[in-house]
Amino acid sequence: MLFLTGVTLVCVPESHDHVQPLPEHHAPLAPELPLTDSTADEALDLKTQLTRFVLTGGFSAIVDYGLYVLLMALGVTRDVAKALSFVAGTTTAYLINRRWTFKAPPSRVRFAAVVVLYAVTFAAQVGINRVLNEALGDEWWVTPFAFVVAQGVATVINFVVQRVVIFRLR
Repeated sequence: MLFLTGVTLVCVPESHDHVQPLPEHHAPLAPELPLTDSTADEALDLKTQLTRFVLTGGFSAIVDYGLYVLLMALGVTRDVAKALSFVAGTTTAYLINRRWTFKAPPSRVRFAAVVVLYAVTFAAQVGINRVLNEALGDEWWVTPFAFVVAQGVATVINFVVQRVVIFRLR
């Protein structure tokens, strides 16, 4: 015998029936990440920021390196490929870091400061990449090695300046 109670269907056994629970249906779970531009009221500690910055940087480096290799395979010169991949990678990093790592609201002043910082790290990355590629020859490991060194220098500069200066701007 079946009864409807609220939103749950209950099966009440008769003498020869076996009780079998009915599957429960749930409303969809809320997403864990915020889908708005709201920000946290408190800044994150250094360890959390550094961890998030490194994770974001790793993802952004994959974007950067993947586009770099793809563009070179398509015949784009090394410097142009590095410049375009740098822009794609750093744009990805800025968008994620602003919201996730530093929990900062949008700001024209902050954006302008990031553009200046990225111009400096752009020059550093392209220059270091070129110098290492030319100095180390045509071995198979030179391109990834030069990329990692150039990326590493830019990452250190970016984290220090963003944490100490840019994301302290209000």
